[in-house]
Amino acid sequence: MSRAKVFVTREIPAAGLDMLKERYDVEVNPYDRPLTKEEIIAGVKGKDALLPLLTDIIDAEVMDANPNLKIIADYAVGYNNIDIEEATKRGIPVSNTPGVLTETTADLAWLLMMAVARRLGECERYLRTKEFKGWGPMFLLGTDVYGKTLGIIGMGRIGKAMAKRAKGFDMRVIYYNSSGAISEEEEKRLEAMYYPLEDLLKEADFVSLHVPLTKGTRHLIGEKELELMKETAYIINTARGPVIDEKALIAALKEKKIAGAGLDVFENEPLVPKELLQMENVVLAPHVGSATLETRSRMAVMAAQNIIAALNGEEIPNLVNKEVLK
Repeated sequence: MSRAKVFVTREIPAAGLDMLKERYDVEVNPYDRPLTKEEIIAGVKGKDALLPLLTDIIDAEVMDANPNLKIIADYAVGYNNIDIEEATKRGIPVSNTPGVLTETTADLAWLLMMAVARRLGECERYLRTKEFKGWGPMFLLGTDVYGKTLGIIGMGRIGKAMAKRAKGFDMRVIYYNSSGAISEEEEKRLEAMYYPLEDLLKEADFVSLHVPLTKGTRHLIGEKELELMKETAYIINTARGPVIDEKALIAALKEKKIAGAGLDVFENEPLVPKELLQMENVVLAPHVGSATLETRSRMAVMAAQNIIAALNGEEIPNLVNKEVLK
């Protein structure tokens, strides 16, 4: 009996890849770069499972190349790169890797917040260029994080992890959810208070974004929202780039309408506007929110488990489009 075939669009950690290779014929993108759409279409033909990354757009055209796919197992929590409606229409299950990167991404969001508040990027650049001549009382003054107000937009797993970290810094935590407030019990546990979005933006010293990218969250933060923020406030984005209107953000930073930004994601990745690259009050990271060996390995295992379940005809642990079962 011939083995099932799996196409993986980019090399992932061995912990998950080895699980697949033990059971199936696995073809992996041999290049250290994202595949073109044409390459994905060629690779998916004749395969039973597709394991794409968040950088791969899996739309109707890709699915038309192989309507017999038994699963699309996204190596990511967010799945805005996949046309879920088209997959469901074709009866193709789609899975993701939720929960596994919560703490790691929250760590990075916290790092960006601390770094931009204390001007760490500027400090390091200054030191590396050998300009440091000694301590001074007005030298590279930053902003305290301790005791400030943290505004969390999106109180899901990562948002709650941020709220937990804020306790150690004696921060006041306010949050906004498009779906409304979390339970009173959770609010007490996290010491967090629900605010409407506009009020949160007016109150917060730090605004941290933790929402998925959907039609409703695209440009959730635009010119109007940035105008509401304090001139001394900072915005942190480890969610998805298009959640912020990048042009509006650049304008707000240039005009000093807000104090700074910490960004791990960008609207048109991998392109990063020159204006952001040149700004001293912005700390930038190249989409590394989940980039630890431990977390990326757990993601690989989870994606492999989703594929194994689908190809065995079992319940898929992290099925996104449950309608496909109807």
